[in-house]
Amino acid sequence: MLFDGRLIGNPKTKPILIVLHQEKSSPGRVGQILLEKGLSLDICRPVRGDLLPATLEQHSGAIVFGGPMSANDEHDFIRQEIDWLSVPLSENKPFLGICLGAQMLVRHLGGIVAPHQEGWTEIGWYPLIATERGKALMDWPDMVYQFHREGFNLPDGAELLAKGDHYPNQAFRYGENAWGIQFHGELTRAMMQRWVVHGAHRFELPGAQLGQFHLDGRMSHDAPLRAWIDRFLSHIFLRKGEPIAACA
Repeated sequence: MLFDGRLIGNPKTKPILIVLHQEKSSPGRVGQILLEKGLSLDICRPVRGDLLPATLEQHSGAIVFGGPMSANDEHDFIRQEIDWLSVPLSENKPFLGICLGAQMLVRHLGGIVAPHQEGWTEIGWYPLIATERGKALMDWPDMVYQFHREGFNLPDGAELLAKGDHYPNQAFRYGENAWGIQFHGELTRAMMQRWVVHGAHRFELPGAQLGQFHLDGRMSHDAPLRAWIDRFLSHIFLRKGEPIAACA
């Protein structure tokens, strides 16, 4: 499934704003799942000059995806995206930040994004441990796919839902409708293969796994991760199992 247009999906629903950070980036499996649920997508690439909306009145929520850059970078579009997060928060619209998107949310909330003190990375498959609050929300996968060199502290007022070993803060909720996850549930197999090829130079970093482990781990761990991201997206972006209608 290609995501090379701006508006995709069901025209009878308000689209979810999809914020991507590279020319060829894709919402991948997250986009596929949302379309399968009857929702629509509005693809936005601020790095390419696309403007973020001043309000989400015409959207049912937003997702900010990952990217190779850091939430601490001084690029104009990074600062603009971090500042823009006041829009979904002030309007109480469903928001999900994935990896870089979660780190941007942390920075917007006054938290810190930084590398591990001992230089450890998470690149490959790593254990995930749900907190008691996370367990009360839903079942979580035991292993998740990671591709990052920075983590974050838990912002004031945020609720920790899942944790890890080297990077303890893996998933959190802020307020009623803002969510952040450090790991990736959006990768199709083709996307993972591209990441393994283009990110091979990072496999020598402390804590990183070699590319073959990424692909082999997918055979064992991806099905529970896919089932989880399906439930998680429903929890965030659907109400009573129905799409959020344009007239809502």
